[in-house]
Amino acid sequence: MNVVFDFGAVLFTWQPAVLVRQHFGHLTPTAEAAHALALDLFGHADWQGFDGGLNELHEVVERSAARLSLPGDALHAMLAPIGERLTPIPETVALLEELRERRDTRGDVKLYYLSNMPAPYARVLEARHDFIGWFDGGVFSGDVKRVKPQPEIYQLLAERHGLRAHETLFIDDMPGNVEAARALGWHAIHCDTTAGLGAKVMAHLPD
Repeated sequence: MNVVFDFGAVLFTWQPAVLVRQHFGHLTPTAEAAHALALDLFGHADWQGFDGGLNELHEVVERSAARLSLPGDALHAMLAPIGERLTPIPETVALLEELRERRDTRGDVKLYYLSNMPAPYARVLEARHDFIGWFDGGVFSGDVKRVKPQPEIYQLLAERHGLRAHETLFIDDMPGNVEAARALGWHAIHCDTTAGLGAKVMAHLPD
């Protein structure tokens, strides 16, 4: 079985509403306001273009600051170091290590990643976290100018590594990304919480 991990909110912490509230607390007095600002920022086409390698960080900062009436220097200070601030989720790293050991001993598992990740952040993660080297391969959206849930990015991963749909299990926190994988015939888990994720993954593996 090929097990394909998303990164944000699956393997690394990603809490955009918390992030914006830390940096723009005066604009986000409530959790609802923080969620709304995070959606306006990270759910917009400008950010998605950065995810997909079409925009540079300075372009996202300039456009988003003007669109949302935010101070550009403060916005840059929040966005620039995101790669360094993404921290591994211990239970998912432990699951990844368990799967790596199974791959190396039994050979019935392969490990891949498929992440919407701007290229600058991806390079930071690769340099900082040795466990990324445990994967057999993967695709960052910023490197290929495609983003989930576009089917092309799933197909690119599959073509690069010879993944057969019925032997591939995808894990993602976004329902739309999960549905896109299922539409291609992949098995998929919607990871709304990492608690219990290991048991869900193991249920898909051969006995």
